[in-house]
Amino acid sequence: MIVLGVDPGLSATGYAVLEADNGRLRVRDTGCARSKSRHPLETRVREIYDALSAVAQRWRPEVTVLEGLYAEYRYPRTVILMGHVRGVICLAADQTGAGVLEVSPAEVKQALTGSGRASKEQIKRAVTRMLSLQDPPDSDHVCDAMALALVGAARAGVDLSPQ
Repeated sequence: MIVLGVDPGLSATGYAVLEADNGRLRVRDTGCARSKSRHPLETRVREIYDALSAVAQRWRPEVTVLEGLYAEYRYPRTVILMGHVRGVICLAADQTGAGVLEVSPAEVKQALTGSGRASKEQIKRAVTRMLSLQDPPDSDHVCDAMALALVGAARAGVDLSPQ
């Protein structure tokens, strides 16, 4: 089973591909799809789509796990822009036949640490331990994508015990 975790962002969208095989999880691919802030919105969204579409085409995940949309009322524009990014991620997933699972940040924190209020550092330690990484992820975007993929794998029945 292949799971693609995606941490959507307009400047940087983190992704992580995990493979579950014989009860073992392996990191197959990670990275960030980036867009340039000086480009118009339609170009930025296409840059993210192109990068995520290539990842989805290469790995053919069964499920794409996407961070749920949350917003602060003070920043409504951010929610609108994130909707565009999430739309192209869903499109890339659908074009390869992957289902899309939306998981809230609090659900990820709860699943990986036992607390829905866990810090970024706690998530990073949990991801590093659960995936038996030698070093923690060097990007918060990639770390969040790994965390999302772990939750998606767990929901599909994969044991998250450290390997």
